[in-house]
Amino acid sequence: MIQRIQTVYLLIAFVVSAVLIFVFPVWENAAGEPVFAQEQLIPFGMFLISGALSLISILMFKNRKLQFVLGRLNIILNFFLLGVFVYWSLSLPGEMDISEKGIGMFLPIVSIVFLVLANKAIKRDEDLVKSVDRLR
Repeated sequence: MIQRIQTVYLLIAFVVSAVLIFVFPVWENAAGEPVFAQEQLIPFGMFLISGALSLISILMFKNRKLQFVLGRLNIILNFFLLGVFVYWSLSLPGEMDISEKGIGMFLPIVSIVFLVLANKAIKRDEDLVKSVDRLR
């Protein structure tokens, strides 16, 4: 059903991945200008794919197993995105001009938290359905 708690968690993960990237800068360059995710191809694409996976997971409410798998894929994608940000922020000075990290670098962590909560709720629903089927 679409009115479950995992839908709220997945909706929050969608908003974090697909909407807040336009609000919060990922970092500031050496000139002090904010750099948003849409200005870099790799993070922008990964954020949009993450948002699309969250939206698809919301629409797959009838197939809980597929919803759970899509949530796990989304978590893995966000870990890769976080790894890209860590690599870019720890790269040698002069290779990238990141002078100050922005709050946008921490958006994958927020998304991962809500995706884990959604997966726990999906798993709980699946266990409940299995227990009811055993009683029949």
